[in-house]
Amino acid sequence: MHCPFCNNEETKVNDSRLAAEGRQIRRRRECLACGERFTTFETAELVMPMVVKSHGSREPFDEQKLRLGLQKALEKRPVSSERIEESIARIAHRLRSLGEREVPARQIGEMVMEELRSIDEVAYVRFASVYRSFQDVEAFRDEVEKLRHRKRREPLAGQMSLLGDPPVGGAAPRRPGKRDD
Repeated sequence: MHCPFCNNEETKVNDSRLAAEGRQIRRRRECLACGERFTTFETAELVMPMVVKSHGSREPFDEQKLRLGLQKALEKRPVSSERIEESIARIAHRLRSLGEREVPARQIGEMVMEELRSIDEVAYVRFASVYRSFQDVEAFRDEVEKLRHRKRREPLAGQMSLLGDPPVGGAAPRRPGKRDD
């Protein structure tokens, strides 16, 4: 690290601490030539994939664009900004985890829809209406029906069954205190 005061290459680190909730390292440095002290911040450089649009053009992934899309779908809905940021972080993590240099915009849109489905059903339908270009009320009705059907099939996230796993072989579960006579 070059000294910002005298441009000398020789500096030493006097102190290192975590900053920005553990996403950065703050270092206090001292120039060995002029003795001046200064602070530097170190962050991991995470490369996000390029987004391939439907017409074939490519653009860098833009977290702000993702944030604006989620905020627009969740406008006037009872969802905290922390929840939105958590969703953005999950989507960004999934994109990095793919290990791909390019990702179709449609795939990102599907990730957004998954997040919205788990956060707020109204926002999900709003986003889906624009994303899937609903042409009429029937398209809305179909999407709501799919949502209802999925809701009936899937237990709530993290919810455990009160009865445990279903019995194997069709036998009825035993109740405590009851005898099999």
